[in-house]
Amino acid sequence: MIITALTAIIWSLLPASAKQRLVVWLEDHREFVVAFFCLPASFLFTVMLRLKAFIRRLTSDPMRHDSAVKDIQARVQKWNKLPASERRLLCTSRPNWQSLSTTFFQKHLHHRVPLALHDILQLDEEAMTVRVEPMATVGDVADYLIPRGYSLAVTIELVDATLGGLAMGTGMSTHSHKVGLYHETITSYEVVLGDGSLVTATAHNEHADLYKALPWSHGSLGFLVALTLKIVKIKPYLKIKYIPVRGQKKYCDMMRQLSGTYEAIPADFPDYIEGTIFSKDEAVVMVGEYSDYERKITVNECSKWYKPWFYKHVETFLTKGEGVELIPMKDYLLRHNRAIFWVVEDMLSFGNNPLFRFFFGWLLPPKPAFLKFTTTPGVRAYTFTKQVFQDIVLPIKELEKQVEIASVLFEKFPLLVYPCKVVDHGPSSGQLKRPDPKYMVPGTNYAMYNDLGVYGVPGKVKEKKPYNPVDAMRKMEKFTRDVGGFSFLYADIFMTRKEFEEMFDLTLYEVVRKKYKAEGAFPHLYDKVKPEIDVFAIGEENAITG
Repeated sequence: MIITALTAIIWSLLPASAKQRLVVWLEDHREFVVAFFCLPASFLFTVMLRLKAFIRRLTSDPMRHDSAVKDIQARVQKWNKLPASERRLLCTSRPNWQSLSTTFFQKHLHHRVPLALHDILQLDEEAMTVRVEPMATVGDVADYLIPRGYSLAVTIELVDATLGGLAMGTGMSTHSHKVGLYHETITSYEVVLGDGSLVTATAHNEHADLYKALPWSHGSLGFLVALTLKIVKIKPYLKIKYIPVRGQKKYCDMMRQLSGTYEAIPADFPDYIEGTIFSKDEAVVMVGEYSDYERKITVNECSKWYKPWFYKHVETFLTKGEGVELIPMKDYLLRHNRAIFWVVEDMLSFGNNPLFRFFFGWLLPPKPAFLKFTTTPGVRAYTFTKQVFQDIVLPIKELEKQVEIASVLFEKFPLLVYPCKVVDHGPSSGQLKRPDPKYMVPGTNYAMYNDLGVYGVPGKVKEKKPYNPVDAMRKMEKFTRDVGGFSFLYADIFMTRKEFEEMFDLTLYEVVRKKYKAEGAFPHLYDKVKPEIDVFAIGEENAITG
């Protein structure tokens, strides 16, 4: 925090001309700054965090969970006794830099409550569930479950993502064509409400309405203190088949066919499906099945520091043709972590060079927490205009249109595609609108959608051509609303409140806010997820200056 404060002070003291020269220098020497400052500093920062986590694990005691929750309840009850004029809205005390969200929620304007809840509480092998505290991470639970022969039904690829953050937001994986979005795998939420009471919400108890509204609520309905997640039985390896495909319609049709867009998924459909689109006409489709060791098949420990970045490895199959590998389960589940999908390439173009990987690959990736920790308001406003980081969920029947509009607006490849079923739970069943009937899979209660991942520096920015990020994203958001899709809310949104309420169904949410004492206690969902900077002013400035 001291480093950030000093940087902010120095930045504020610089004259405008000096700021402009510094920005230009940083942009021209970005790789130098990343290689000689960001990576070593990020590594030390990571060591510090790992040491802190190690000490925490040494003193970990799941038996303390109940007393920790009672302390949170007491803090909320104490807040309720404050004079109305002194009761600022509640939020957690977790620093912004620890969150993987691209936004910086203004916690200093709120009443912050500590939630030191990091433990894995219980594995129930009979029920095939694991009960965890919300601050446990994807990395924590992978380390715990995989040696026991299990994984979460939905495991996203970033080790630092917290399980509670995903529950209040969302997530999907390459297994989601079978199990759906992350929240479909949650069997119960334990929540401290705005009056300090503790409730457990499930799909079938008296708090079923809260259970439906908590996904996509981003901490705006209460404090999550525990959750129970479905797990799946796995084998030591995933047998991956890489299928290079040329022709847009051909790879789009293949993704639809493999994921069961036109018929209910039979038992023999692949366990995992992923598509990496390298241009409008070239993609590699990957299908994976759980597997034991097979001596005749190459084993690829793709997460080792010296290995090629996963998407670069995938790209080689465009030239060498179809191939099959065994990947250890943990390596597969966290395959995109080292290159943060492909964002690191825009920061360090030589990062995938074999010599760099061998000698310095252990420094990667730059810790997202470190990048946020060192981000000043000035840097935030600058980087906002120079990069895109979006996950957008859209009907897979519209995949060709998705690729076309993304390529025009962002000129950024690769694009990531994960098929995912979106379940129709009926009217007023949460923030996600019901899928349009034309997208429904015949004979089922779900439609097949896909995540479209757009990450990195847009082509126009790389070529130093005029680029308006607000105009581009607002056009993408309009397309998303028009086809009945929805944006992941960890990323910056560019919608007015009216447009936000067109994309999401807040009918049940508003009822639940009143019923469960969230009004006047927690920020509204829109206020919680909208960028802390004035995106429309930045858009106007970019339109003028180019």
